Amino acid sequence: MSVSRSIENGVGRLVLNRPPLNILTSEMLCRLHGELESLRSVQDLRVLVLSAEGKHFSAGADVGEHLPPHYAEMIRQFMETVRAIDAFPVPVIAAVRGRCLGGGFELVQAADIVVAGESAMFGQPEIMLGVFPPAACAVLPRVCGRAMAAELILTGESIGADEARDAGLVRYVVADDQVESRALAIAGKIARHSAATVRFAVSAMNDSDLADSETSFRRASKLYTDDLMQTHDAVEGLEAFLAKRQPSWNHE
Repeated sequence: MSVSRSIENGVGRLVLNRPPLNILTSEMLCRLHGELESLRSVQDLRVLVLSAEGKHFSAGADVGEHLPPHYAEMIRQFMETVRAIDAFPVPVIAAVRGRCLGGGFELVQAADIVVAGESAMFGQPEIMLGVFPPAACAVLPRVCGRAMAAELILTGESIGADEARDAGLVRYVVADDQVESRALAIAGKIARHSAATVRFAVSAMNDSDLADSETSFRRASKLYTDDLMQTHDAVEGLEAFLAKRQPSWNHE
C-alpha cells in the first residue's frame, strides 16, 4: 500500500509508504488524493498529520511520468493533490525527515505546520532538468516570501532544516527520531478543541487568499502543460536525467 491511513481521537494520519525515497508516482498521488478527499467528510476529524516511512520524506515525483505523453495527466493529478492539502478543512501538520525535494517539498509547502528533523533537506531541483515546479510557483511565495521562493525555484539548490525554519517554511526543528512524536503532540493539542470550531478557523484562514490561490494553481498548471512542455529544453532535461547524462540546452 503506497499510502497508509489511520484515525484516532480526532487525529488523522496519512503516511507515504514507498521507502527509501517515497517517489511520487501517479498511482501514489491518486491514492493520496483519494484519501484526502475521503477524510474531508470525517466530521470528528480535527487535524491531519502527513509523514513518510523510512529515512526520507520524498525525493519528488517520478521523472519518467513527466515526459510526453504522460505529463498532462501527471501534472493535473499532482496539482489537484497539492491543492487538496492546501485547501484541507482541518489543519495539516507535515512531519519531515531526510530529503524533501521536488514534488515532496511542494506537498509540504501546502501544510499548515511543518516539523522537520535535523537531517531534513528542502529543495526544488526541477530547474536543473529544464522544467519548473508548478505548485511551488503557486504556493512558495506565499509561504516564505518572493525572494526566498525565487532563490529556491531558480537555483535548484537545497537548504537545511535550520535555514528552512528561519525562512518560515518550518515551525520546529527536532532530532530525527522525535519528528513524528512532536507532530503528534501538536496534533493532540489541536484535537482537544471543538471539531466544528477548528474547521471554521481553518476556513477563515483559507478564505483570506482563496481566490488568489485558485488562480495561481490554475495558471501555473496551464503554463506547465501548454507552454513549457512544448519546448525542446523541458523534454531534453527530463530525458537527460533519466539517461544519467548532461542535458544539451537549446541556446537559440
